[in-house]
Amino acid sequence: MRSSTTKASIEQFMRCLGAAVTSAGRVYFTGGVSAVLLGWREMTIGVDLKAEPEPLGFFECLPRLKEELDINIELAAPDQFVPALPGWQDRSRFIARHGQVDFYHRDFYGQALAKVERDHPRDRHDVASMIRDGLVVPRRLHELFEQVEAQLIRHPSIDPASVRERVMAIARQQD
Repeated sequence: MRSSTTKASIEQFMRCLGAAVTSAGRVYFTGGVSAVLLGWREMTIGVDLKAEPEPLGFFECLPRLKEELDINIELAAPDQFVPALPGWQDRSRFIARHGQVDFYHRDFYGQALAKVERDHPRDRHDVASMIRDGLVVPRRLHELFEQVEAQLIRHPSIDPASVRERVMAIARQQD
């Protein structure tokens, strides 16, 4: 079992990854990493990330960093669970640059939609934190959801009606 991932270990991971790769790229964090870096919680169980574009040496260094830093690393992004929202790259928030790698919080609207779909208590807390901190505006989340709602059919494990109702409930909070 690996250690819990803290802000310090996330920052160390970014420095080490930036030093290990040999070309430019972008790494998008999601889930617990965003929650820890933004102070919503003290730790998370691992680092969920996606590189796009992937810097040279990215996949090769991940197993070594996982062992050296004693952290869980998962290749994960909201678009594995819900449709990617249009314009997500432009809404992704810059964190830091290490070496040739730019690190970002993955679009908070996409993160919120994935968390709304999953609907765990911690996910509900994270979405409330995103709204409280002004990272997600409920009506805009609803608008973006409507743009991808027809694509939910590509995710057979999703109950579109339930997701729609949860998104609508969040949007009504703003009224």
